[in-house]
Amino acid sequence: MRGLVTVFGGTGFVGRQVVRSLARQGWRVRVAARNVGRGYRLRMLGDVGQIEVVQANVRDAASVDRALDGAEACVNLIGVLFESGRQGFQALHAMGAKTIAEATAARGVTRFVQISALGADAESPSKYARTKAEGEAAVRSAVPTAVILRPSVVFGPEDDFFNRFATMAGFSPALPLPGGGATRFQPVYVGDVAAAVAKVLADPACAGRTYELGGPGVFTFRELMAFVLCETGKRRILAPLPWPVASLIGRLAALTAVVGLPPVLTADQVELLRADNVVTDGAAGLEALGIAPRSVEAIAPSYLYRYRKGGQYAAVPEGAF
Repeated sequence: MRGLVTVFGGTGFVGRQVVRSLARQGWRVRVAARNVGRGYRLRMLGDVGQIEVVQANVRDAASVDRALDGAEACVNLIGVLFESGRQGFQALHAMGAKTIAEATAARGVTRFVQISALGADAESPSKYARTKAEGEAAVRSAVPTAVILRPSVVFGPEDDFFNRFATMAGFSPALPLPGGGATRFQPVYVGDVAAAVAKVLADPACAGRTYELGGPGVFTFRELMAFVLCETGKRRILAPLPWPVASLIGRLAALTAVVGLPPVLTADQVELLRADNVVTDGAAGLEALGIAPRSVEAIAPSYLYRYRKGGQYAAVPEGAF
């Protein structure tokens, strides 16, 4: 069995798959979580005693340091899609990454994987993208050998993208298309992201590099919404929204975060949607890691069927996707 790797953010959608992938590669895995109760099932993803869950909060440097005790490697997956209370972009993406990286460096650990996001940019009008870039810079400064992974929209059975809009199609007469829905995406399967983490952590040749992770297909937002409607058997209006209107709706929808409900759209996400979310030409990606990316068409129907009337036994109408 390999050494111990500490995974911050391992109880989330991507984190659970990363923990599973690392365990299969023979690592002992310590999952550092703010809410330990959310990770009780993670132990079942490995052999007896292979996976443990400990409490740690990135606002508490001492707890972060304790979580790294004896670790030979570290993975940081902490991130949020919208701000709620103290769970803000600056606190988690920027300062949280800095705290973890500095604690890792202080212990002399050089194997570090930072999960960022495609579109991370210090000059972006989106606070999400700016703080992701700040986190990257902080990690690079503290641990120069760190590997940075920038995935596009991550999809899989428990994703917050296809599931969100499939749910919305169940009660709304229309799906919104900010800016007309022309923004391009390159969705990447969560299992491929997890495989990439395990690969770069084990391969010294990957040290200090940045990889942009995208799937085999590029789609506009409109095409992805049409795909959701086709796979769920729903007939809904695809409603183009001018950017100012989308921003206003985002600001109003974000108020649901005050009561702990995930907003369908936020003003910051509208800013993100103004720019394409695709892998840069010539950037190293999954293929450079020897991973054949799996497509939206091959994976998403296996979990979107549950939104159809009649579930898996329902006939799916032909769509334009």
